[in-house]
Amino acid sequence: MPAYNAALTLEKTYREVPRDLVDEVILCDDASKDDTSALARQLGVDHVITHPRNRGYGGNQKSLYNKALEIGADIVIMVHPDYQYTPLLIPTMCNVIGEGLYPVVLASRILGKGALKGGMPLYKYVANRFLTATQNLLVNYKLSEYHTGYRAFSREVLEGIDFNANDDDFVFDNEMLSQIIYHGYDIGEVTCPTKYFDEASSINFARSTKYGFGVLRVSIMHRLNKWGLADSKIYR
Repeated sequence: MPAYNAALTLEKTYREVPRDLVDEVILCDDASKDDTSALARQLGVDHVITHPRNRGYGGNQKSLYNKALEIGADIVIMVHPDYQYTPLLIPTMCNVIGEGLYPVVLASRILGKGALKGGMPLYKYVANRFLTATQNLLVNYKLSEYHTGYRAFSREVLEGIDFNANDDDFVFDNEMLSQIIYHGYDIGEVTCPTKYFDEASSINFARSTKYGFGVLRVSIMHRLNKWGLADSKIYR
């Protein structure tokens, strides 16, 4: 769980984690201004990492994936602790990887009508659809969306890409998917309901715009590397 000021929603999220299936829960608190870390320990989260300074969304995930690999995880699922996504999908996502169907699973808000029904702002929905169509064209893949914060990975995938070379900001997510596609790993998707409410984390319009341009840059660099016209370190 990559956390930042998640004290208001963490308990609701954690209570839905199926602990009969999930062996270890890791939370990384990216220098929150509230009591996220203390609450996580109180709830019984197995591993609580606290960054002394804010490292960004990508930096947060790096700490989480490195810790998961360190403790021997075979399947790693990333879900935001802001209760925008329900952990009740974890068994399904685990099963897809555990049965060898796909090494990566994304919980998509776009499959079906979950996004708008759950309250996704219209401008974010339109931007999501535009960026996803552009990304599919440039990276030569077909996903319903590249921007979900609910993802599952096999250990093989996390060890097979250099996620530590990625950006520390929000574009980390797209760099990671670009690496996965670049190195030939298949990706499955499951339909996921979503909730948008005041306590759920969301970036503002300015940061969304910056993120959008970052996504386009990643996709263009992916294509240039495939053509041999660039040599980006994240694909090595």
